[in-house]
Amino acid sequence: MNTQAPRGLRYPWETPPDAGTGIEVAPGVLWLRLPLPMKLDHVNVYALDEGDSWTVIDTGFASKKSKGIWADIMAGPLGGKPVSRVVVTHHHPDHVGLAGWFQTDHGAELVTTRTAWLTARMLTLDEQQVPSDESLSFYRQSGMHSEIYDKRASERPFNFSDVVSPMPLGYTRIRQDDTITMGGRTWDVHMGNGHAPEHATFWSRDDNLVLAGDQILPSISPNVGVYATEPMADPIGEWLEACERLAPLAREDHLVLGGHKLPFTGLPTRMRQLIDNHHGALKRLLAFIDTPKAASECFAPLFKRKIGEGEYGLALVEAVAHLSHLYQTGLATREMRDDGAWVYQRAA
Repeated sequence: MNTQAPRGLRYPWETPPDAGTGIEVAPGVLWLRLPLPMKLDHVNVYALDEGDSWTVIDTGFASKKSKGIWADIMAGPLGGKPVSRVVVTHHHPDHVGLAGWFQTDHGAELVTTRTAWLTARMLTLDEQQVPSDESLSFYRQSGMHSEIYDKRASERPFNFSDVVSPMPLGYTRIRQDDTITMGGRTWDVHMGNGHAPEHATFWSRDDNLVLAGDQILPSISPNVGVYATEPMADPIGEWLEACERLAPLAREDHLVLGGHKLPFTGLPTRMRQLIDNHHGALKRLLAFIDTPKAASECFAPLFKRKIGEGEYGLALVEAVAHLSHLYQTGLATREMRDDGAWVYQRAA
């Protein structure tokens, strides 16, 4: 049990590394950053020195630009030593995008969870030219605005294979309570959930480092959404369970190396914030659905800011997740409206 007095978050580095460069955040641990073509315009990756080679944590999107940056990184901060192992925290494309390229072009071993590998490989093989009927039905049931729905229905959807390199057969599995040696340290493996199923985090036994992926971020909460692939999933429940389970591990001196934003200390405070933020959102949402509302009508109490078209999809799946959690825990009811949208209302 952590009995230290609570303190705020602190950021030892105010400026991230430029593309192709690295910052040593601990002996033999480099913080690197790759660009993303979206509002969240970067992903953090890390390289751990194995002596004659490197272990890389996450990879960025698969693109010609990313490969060029990695070439600069390997020639520069990595000193020309090979990447012998890639550890992927979760299956999202900004983290797994170049894992297959590292395997095929550089001979690296891929280490990840079974769920991450199966999901990523399945999605890279599932290329669609038009949205599936199931996706369109999910959009209608979520109450997607008609102009956005019409646009999505007529466009080629995002495909994993657009930004994720082909993944060859074969990987090394990690699971809850495993240990792994990286960069001269022994790390305990603890699984998160909610943002991505079986999301791996790594807690060093030898110093204060935590490799957190997107499970623990300092100034934003990771997206927690429901998708057409599993419309009755409860990622909010899974997220809260994971946060409650990971929180007792947190120490004030932990240096958290996350997938986005800046490395930080003050982890016990951040874990409380992550838990409280979602409980607060659920409480506001429950008050808001005193009359029946679809997910697309619930952005205001959840996000408290204007949602643009570029953020609309992520906002919608997160609204669905919060409403479905209230429904599945008996705090709300739902019925289908004449337009085919599920509408939710606070239970009597």
